[in-house]
Amino acid sequence: MKKKNVDKHNRFRSLTVAFRVSPEENEQINTAVALSGLPKQEYCYRRCLNRDIVVHGNPRVYKALKDHMESILDQLKRIEAGQSVDEDLLENINLITVILGGMKGA
Repeated sequence: MKKKNVDKHNRFRSLTVAFRVSPEENEQINTAVALSGLPKQEYCYRRCLNRDIVVHGNPRVYKALKDHMESILDQLKRIEAGQSVDEDLLENINLITVILGGMKGA
């Protein structure tokens, strides 16, 4: 018999919620999930229920931050060459700023 999927409050999770996103939105969600250090399911339901996302520093979060900072550096070099700033880049920079600011205060 398969073990029931319960959360830490012993609530049985029997329903599935799904929605469609664009490839760009999927990339933004995956970036936020990676930087949060949470599993995607937990990140999504916390955001949907307007609950706080608390990032706890661990090797996985630091690696995600490092990788995304390298990506941002590449984008900034591209912008320096005369191209325009896209909205996704600004959102990623803002997200990383919030996360790093929170870690500094911890």
